[in-house]
Amino acid sequence: MEAGMNELIFLVEAAAEGGYVARALGASIFTEADSVEELHAQVRDAVECHFEPERRPKIIRLLASGRWRASWETSRTTSEYAGTTC
Repeated sequence: MEAGMNELIFLVEAAAEGGYVARALGASIFTEADSVEELHAQVRDAVECHFEPERRPKIIRLLASGRWRASWETSRTTSEYAGTTC
């Protein structure tokens, strides 16, 4: 991630064995969890571990992919799935 960028996007997909996986676009970060709520926490933790505090993105977005996208988006408010301020 370049200096000055303040947003990191994760592509979220359903895992073949159940649960969800998230891969960062533009950074080498991968995480997984059994529920969307757990995935949200795992993504935050992975970002905090990957970046030094001064280089950490201010916004983290989880971008749903695949056939489960609509049900995930409708079960959460816009602020919960669209982005998180670190």
